[in-house]
Amino acid sequence: MSSDPSIYTIDTAFQRNDFDAAYLVVENGRAAFIDCGTGLAVPAMLAALERAGCTPEQVDWLVLTHVHLDHAGGAGLLMQQLPNATLVVHPRGAPHMVDPTRLLAGATEVYGAEEIARSYGPVLPVPPARIVIADDGHRVDLAGRSLLCLDTPGHARHHLCVWDEHSRSLFTGDTFGLSYRELDSARGAFIIPTSSPVQFDPEPLKQSIARLLALQPQAVYLTHYGRVEGIPALAADLVEQIDAMVEIGRQCDERPDRHRCLVAALTALYQERAQAHGCPLDDTAVAQVLAMDIELNAQGLACWLDRDRR
Repeated sequence: MSSDPSIYTIDTAFQRNDFDAAYLVVENGRAAFIDCGTGLAVPAMLAALERAGCTPEQVDWLVLTHVHLDHAGGAGLLMQQLPNATLVVHPRGAPHMVDPTRLLAGATEVYGAEEIARSYGPVLPVPPARIVIADDGHRVDLAGRSLLCLDTPGHARHHLCVWDEHSRSLFTGDTFGLSYRELDSARGAFIIPTSSPVQFDPEPLKQSIARLLALQPQAVYLTHYGRVEGIPALAADLVEQIDAMVEIGRQCDERPDRHRCLVAALTALYQERAQAHGCPLDDTAVAQVLAMDIELNAQGLACWLDRDRR
């Protein structure tokens, strides 16, 4: 099954190549971006427009799956380059686009100020008049092509996914996990959930995955990274691993070295599943590819455990 020629994958070059994607959808001479990466990705976004034969004036929409900085950090800067575009965002995410102060503070707490400056670039506000709130079921009209926004909590409470009926595809941000191409095998894509801080919630996440699966998508476009198929099997893999991650969290929770325990157990879980999947990399290489995600998943599990205890 070939990919839809009206959908363009944009490598935002965040951290490394083939790690963080945004998407461009073009219909009847009009365009919509879905996510935008960091402020450092704006040149790549504009270059993708040019490759697609579009100008910045032809962009009607910037739809954000959620406001984590690797998805939305460049929104304010990009919107300055798109004179006719409106930003579409979940109700819980909109205040952070108008005033990104708290968003930046939270990211700085997780990553540190030096990393924010190095990897994320400027994080600028978006004027309220250029923002549309996307409640569950909100439809974005792209020159007659409907992009349906679905409330999909679990990774974050301000997360939405986008259903494109034209291509029978979903743009899932982080709700449908992450899958890197170097871990593909003859069985297809290898996938893991992402529980990065601070709002991971396993039961809503499983419900969101079930909701997406019910649409019977032909393909899913992941931020991390790219287009995947074989969606029912991937959904089953995600749910199995969410349950396994919850069990790991419970087992490590009372230990004085909780974080180290979480990292070690998550690493072992993903290595075991990668080898069972026939991934071409050995255990060490799998751990290297997933190193950042393992660290963030451990932090996210810890946030959930602490919140669940209250």
